[in-house]
Amino acid sequence: MFIGEEPIHINAEKGSIAPLVLMPGDPLRAKYIAENFLTDAKEVCNLRNMLGFTGTYKGVRVTVIGSGMGMPSMSIYSWELFHYFNVQKIIRIGTCGAVNPNVKVPELILANSAFSESNFAYTYNDYKEHITYPSIDLNKTISEKAEELNYKLHVGDITTMDVFGPYIDYDRVLNRIPKELNIIGEEMEAFALFHIAKSFNKEASCLLTVVDSKFSDVVLSGEMREKSLNDMITLGLESIIK
Repeated sequence: MFIGEEPIHINAEKGSIAPLVLMPGDPLRAKYIAENFLTDAKEVCNLRNMLGFTGTYKGVRVTVIGSGMGMPSMSIYSWELFHYFNVQKIIRIGTCGAVNPNVKVPELILANSAFSESNFAYTYNDYKEHITYPSIDLNKTISEKAEELNYKLHVGDITTMDVFGPYIDYDRVLNRIPKELNIIGEEMEAFALFHIAKSFNKEASCLLTVVDSKFSDVVLSGEMREKSLNDMITLGLESIIK
């Protein structure tokens, strides 16, 4: 295995990335968080336009950096953060589709497991199971903070897809998932994040905002989308610093 002394995809100086990280998929959302939620935020990386910023939230150093879309991209950035920058905790803050009628647009989901049909984990380190798990302690903190903030939070299983759900008949995929799982949302990154974190004995969780649902024709307005995403960002920040 080739592991160089320097990261290939994150061009940040050593020490410039905090041990606590929020990861939206979109690097421009990382920029938005830095500009609107962090104090004294500075850009610390920008290779391939995957922007990352470090600042403080309530006096605690936090980094926000994009992950890109899909498990391969998430695995690259989370691996480098854990390995080269000694990151201790990552909370993915992203968007998802609801696949349970009780979960509405634009409510929040906290994943207590991620199921995937992908061979990602088998390729990574011969892990043959199709389910990965977040940090129990970090999830507990997020749940407690959601209650403090009076945010409605659905806690349940999600599925991480290799394809963008709305572009396929994902009922076909959902029908293959073990029935004992309570799948409430589908997205594209969490399975890989949880597995990479476990391999480093680090903590990771996944918070999601529901932006579409197979049971609804609701389309978020710009104002609704910003409000719901801001709630998720606030919950992520409040949780990561605890």
